[in-house]
This record gives sequence, C-alpha cells and structure tokens, in this order.
Amino acid sequence: MTKIAINGFGRIGRLFFKQIFEEKDIEVVAINDLGNLENLAYLLKYDTVYGRYDKKVQVDADGRKLVVDEKGIAFLQERDPMNLPWKAMDVDIVVE
Repeated sequence: MTKIAINGFGRIGRLFFKQIFEEKDIEVVAINDLGNLENLAYLLKYDTVYGRYDKKVQVDADGRKLVVDEKGIAFLQERDPMNLPWKAMDVDIVVE
C-alpha cells in the first residue's frame, strides 16, 4: 500500500483527497495545512462548485485528526516543511 501525505488542503488538495480516498492501494496518512481543522472539514464536506461530499466527515474529539467514513487521518499544522514528520509516518509520496 502506498502511503500519501497532502501538504496543503485548499481546493486542489481537497479535490485530490476525494479522488484517491477510496483507492484500495493508497492510504492518506496525513494532511498538513495551517488552516483550522473544523473549517477544512466543513469545506471538504460542502463545496460550492462540486457539491456535497458523500462521505461522513468529522473531526475527532481531540481535534488532531480528520475522520472520513470512520478512517482517522493525522492533521498537522507545520509551517516549515523541514519539520514535517514524513519519515516517522512512513510516507511514500507527499502531494503539494
């Protein structure tokens, strides 16, 4: 399985996420964005151009994971890419 991290969860990052989320051989393990996770979860669920995302989208109780259809995805807010723990998370590919 290929482990993916997304660095930046703007419109393009969210569209990429929606395209690969259900791929059997790909796992999104982390998202890094400086934005507020609650707002980003809302924007993932409701898009003014593409409409409502058909998955259950929420933030976990401690506010550190985006949960999509019961799958938790680590959420990071690191400005400096050199400080991101991609190696520790065993990430294969980072999408900018």
